[in-house]
Amino acid sequence: MEAVIFIGVQGSGKTTFYKERFFETHIRVSRDMLKTRHRERLLVDACLAAKQAFVVDNTNSLRSQRAEHIGPAKAAGFRVVGYYFRCELAEALRRNAQRPKDRLIPPAGVVATFKRLQPPSFSEGFDELRVVEIDEANEFVEFRSRREEEGLPRD
Repeated sequence: MEAVIFIGVQGSGKTTFYKERFFETHIRVSRDMLKTRHRERLLVDACLAAKQAFVVDNTNSLRSQRAEHIGPAKAAGFRVVGYYFRCELAEALRRNAQRPKDRLIPPAGVVATFKRLQPPSFSEGFDELRVVEIDEANEFVEFRSRREEEGLPRD
């Protein structure tokens, strides 16, 4: 049983990464799709009750937002893994501008998320942390974190 929490600004590749790595194995929980926190909570609760692996595909930029998922998942016996999508602001804005018009985030919204983004740490309750970046070939590259590095490795 695994709960995955994505952390990163809009345009950092979270949903594309989900489609590539988790589509076949984990339920996607996304406020973009569900529209309200209430619906998000209902779906997370259903996954916890059914012992179903899931991914929270939101920006989850604040520790307090992540805590809303980490606590209940740990209490239900889930292993909690954080994926931190490290991305330069200019790259996030460029990728966001390439989205279809109906999914475009106003640039000010991306900038605001970037400014308030709190990188994850093991002290929040994660069992594992991974850092994801997009390389020059537009491929995802993952780095696994060790506890002593507190979530921002380059190994």
